[in-house]
Amino acid sequence: MKPERFINIALIILFLSGITLPAMLNAQAVPGKDENIPFLVTFGKEGKVSWGDNDFFQIFFFSIPKDFNQQFYIRVFDPDCGGENDEIQGEFNSKTLFSVYGGVGADPEKHEESRGLEKGTNYKLGNQLASRVFGAEPRYDNKYFSFGPLTPTEGEFNQKWNSYIFKVVIEGVAGDDGNLYRFFLSRDENNNLAIEGANAFTYSYTFRMWNDFKSIAHIYPYVDTGIVSIKQENFDWDNDGKILVVSRYKRGIELPISNEADWARSNIAIEPQEINSSLDFQFHKRQGELVKNNNVVVRLQNQRGDAVKFYSSPIGGVPVYVPRTSVTKITPKK
Repeated sequence: MKPERFINIALIILFLSGITLPAMLNAQAVPGKDENIPFLVTFGKEGKVSWGDNDFFQIFFFSIPKDFNQQFYIRVFDPDCGGENDEIQGEFNSKTLFSVYGGVGADPEKHEESRGLEKGTNYKLGNQLASRVFGAEPRYDNKYFSFGPLTPTEGEFNQKWNSYIFKVVIEGVAGDDGNLYRFFLSRDENNNLAIEGANAFTYSYTFRMWNDFKSIAHIYPYVDTGIVSIKQENFDWDNDGKILVVSRYKRGIELPISNEADWARSNIAIEPQEINSSLDFQFHKRQGELVKNNNVVVRLQNQRGDAVKFYSSPIGGVPVYVPRTSVTKITPKK
């Protein structure tokens, strides 16, 4: 069979199954390709919140489909804090702890403490499967470190999503520098080989913007059944342009934005057409004087106060606004 014919058949299968090709290929990268975010960021615990990290730790969850029965790896790109990507404060003195958890306690839908949103709660629930502290280690600068091998059943099973859940906690345990890193969920220890149907999510997103006027960052919260409104919170946006919300129903709602070391909050109504789909939070940088190395934190809650997930690969695909047309019935004159 000719390669181009095979590709066409594969695309037809994906179309009929309702799976978009970008969602399938990009589901393993954190941040995902559609998000256009260069790095996640976690500062050392002696850092200042005005540098864009409100609590000096971050938690991501990885979802592995039940029917995947092979070993896998959680790969961290540039886990050390001391290279060209990281944010130095004086001299590099920071250490970052990466810990992988499975078992009972890893699934944040069953164990709210695991989300790490309430101060003083034990977000390290579950069985610790692996951990490592990284300092300034040139051998990991711009390179991957792989946690694993892991097996799916070491996670905590979530019946709703028919998947096993794993948790990764990233903590700035010493110093005041910013560690910039990203993840890839892979079938291979040394290469990025995607796991079909896998995904990653978080409840509190701390990330770095590009130092580029033209680049627009995106994050994709999922609107589950029963949500009628959400409260958004953004921290330390540094008044760096606009934050817009786009969906199949919303063309672009502009949100209140935070300045240095403060929070901006507002409520967003959810329309019935937006249920069981993703929203697109877009971050447009201010034009003129470039705000460099801008780190920002974003959180959401529904009307009941429950945290809303951000998925690295948006469920249902990237939302595209669909203009609504109205039909006016004209009664002919007699």
